[in-house]
Amino acid sequence: MEIETYLESLAARTPTPGGGSAAAFVASMGAALVAMVARIVRENPKYETEHGACDGIIEKADTLRIRAALARETDESAYAAVVAAMALSKSSAEERTIRASVLQSALTLAATAPLDVAEIAKLVAVLAERAIALGNANLAGDIGTAAECAQAALNASAYHVRSNHTYMKDREIIARQESELARYERDTSQLVKRIRFEIARSFATA
Repeated sequence: MEIETYLESLAARTPTPGGGSAAAFVASMGAALVAMVARIVRENPKYETEHGACDGIIEKADTLRIRAALARETDESAYAAVVAAMALSKSSAEERTIRASVLQSALTLAATAPLDVAEIAKLVAVLAERAIALGNANLAGDIGTAAECAQAALNASAYHVRSNHTYMKDREIIARQESELARYERDTSQLVKRIRFEIARSFATA
C-alpha cells in the first residue's frame, strides 16, 4: 500500500487501520532508517573496519522492517475480528455464551499483535545503538530519529496491549503479556536514553 493511501485509510471513519497499525508503521520507519545508516556507512571506504558490522545491521534491520509491515497487517486483522465479535447476536443465552467466547479469543489476539510490535520496537532500538558505534557522526540525526521511532512505537503499542487487557478475562494471559511488555518498556527506555546521550555528545564535540 502506498504511504498516502495508507494515511487516507488511517484518517477514514473506520475502526481499522488504527493506532496499533500506526505503531507498527512507525516501527518499520525506525528499522528502515537504521538500515539506511548502515548502508551509507557500508559504502564509505573511510569506515572499512565497520563494514562487517554494517552487513549485520542491514540484515537485521531489513528483517525487522518486513516483520513490522506484517505486524501492521496482523494488527488490523486482529482488531477487525474484535469488531466482528462485538457485532455477534446476543439474543439468547446460547448466543451470548458463543459471543463471549469468540470475543475473548479475538481480544487475546488483538493484545498479542501490538505486543509483537513492542518487541520489534525494542529490537529497532538495539540496532540504533549499534549504528551509533559505526562512528559516522554525520548520521547522528538519522540514528536519533530511528531511536525515537522505536520509543514512539513502543509507547503506542503499550496503549493497545493494555486497552485490550481491560476487556480480557484470562488473568494468566494478561499477567504474562504485561510482564513481557514491562520488559520491553524498560529495555527500550534504557536503550533510547543511552542513544540520546551519545547523540548529544556527538553534537557537542562536532
